[in-house]
Amino acid sequence: MAEKQYTMKEAMVFTQRVAQLSKALWKSIEKDWQQWIKPFDLNINEHHILWIAYHLNGASISDVAKFGVMHVSTAFNFSKKLEERGLLQFSKKENDKRNTYIQLTTQGEDVLNQLMETYEPSGNAVFSGALPLRELYGKFPDIIEMMAIVRNIYGDDFMEIFERSFHNIESEFIEENGKLRKPEKSKQELT
Repeated sequence: MAEKQYTMKEAMVFTQRVAQLSKALWKSIEKDWQQWIKPFDLNINEHHILWIAYHLNGASISDVAKFGVMHVSTAFNFSKKLEERGLLQFSKKENDKRNTYIQLTTQGEDVLNQLMETYEPSGNAVFSGALPLRELYGKFPDIIEMMAIVRNIYGDDFMEIFERSFHNIESEFIEENGKLRKPEKSKQELT
């Protein structure tokens, strides 16, 4: 048996430090997130599902549960509510009848785009809390250690989707007059 390289005290202090900080941070994030999506009559799970459906461009309910860090029944039930509102559509693949897939509808993509346009950084406590670090160091914290912990818990697939969503924002949205928006497709792109 390999000898452990840490003391019980170190383990307890570390796990409790992460737990307490995560709880405090989550409470603030949850409040800000709910305020942001409230005008669109969405809850956090519904918004997260729309976000995942957009970035995966046709996700299975299992994928939504995995990347949304929610139970499969939660992913399915909230997806069903979004389908009833016309924001998602369900489908089965010809070669995979066991899994249910979701896809954003045009209306769902419009809602997600409107959400992006209404994002207001000054109303976000985590952003405001990190702003002094950006001013001091010239960039926002990378949070690389937190990402490494999450990678070790949820795996490379989770982090790949995590990174893809931010790459998509950087490549598919433009900033205009202090707002994010998706550029209109040219007539040539539509044909």
